[in-house]
Amino acid sequence: MADQNFNMVLSGVPYTVKVSPFDFNAEKRYKVTYNGGDEHIFTWDSSMGRYAAIDDDSATIPDELEVAISEKLVSVRA
Repeated sequence: MADQNFNMVLSGVPYTVKVSPFDFNAEKRYKVTYNGGDEHIFTWDSSMGRYAAIDDDSATIPDELEVAISEKLVSVRA
């Protein structure tokens, strides 16, 4: 997967999302920014069964957006 940019609207709020894949210890991870903000790191979380943000500021990501980004990551990897 190359860098991806996509737009989405969730609960009436528009988001512009940029995703850049990278490898870390033989695992695919993703650098994700939305609306030009801070970078977040997403990786597969087997306990949640989806991709999740793991960086220190991940709590600032709206839950609905984190789930939507996860779904998008799954669909582009398929």
